[in-house]
Amino acid sequence: MNKQDVLQSIIDKLEIDLDIAQRAAQTAYETATHEENIAENKYDTLGLEASYLAAGQARRVEEIRQSLAAYRKWSLKPFDESRGIQTGDLVAVEALSGQTQYLFLGPDAAGLKVSAGEQLVTVITAKAPLGQSLLGKSYRLSSTAADNPTRSHKRCDTPGIYRVDRTKFLWVR
Repeated sequence: MNKQDVLQSIIDKLEIDLDIAQRAAQTAYETATHEENIAENKYDTLGLEASYLAAGQARRVEEIRQSLAAYRKWSLKPFDESRGIQTGDLVAVEALSGQTQYLFLGPDAAGLKVSAGEQLVTVITAKAPLGQSLLGKSYRLSSTAADNPTRSHKRCDTPGIYRVDRTKFLWVR
């Protein structure tokens, strides 16, 4: 798994989501404007409800379009330890329990899940608390420091283990 594969998977998923959202928005619009949905009395709100749904669907289509545009123009950079974690980096998160989750720090589309190879990757952004915690991190910790949140952050020779709060972060290059 590499960042380029993940980026392409994100673009592919957003294209599929955009197609689905456009069809849903069109259906909602047709329902809202259908002649049978004209209110016959003040309690007949089907047309009004359908118009709210159509407006929401249209907003969703625009959000996906913006996300897709951001990823299509995105150029990935190799990880640079001197700058730390930045948008566009792929990180594997290992909880203290040993469970691993793969994260892609992206410019948009937070919460999107894509398959890259055999792994499921979740997109997060720098706006999220976890993304904020990751940005700029580039220090390495010994396994004892990584397991003890009260110890100070010290650089060591253990390759790729990083600590943020109560979770270990491992690089995937």
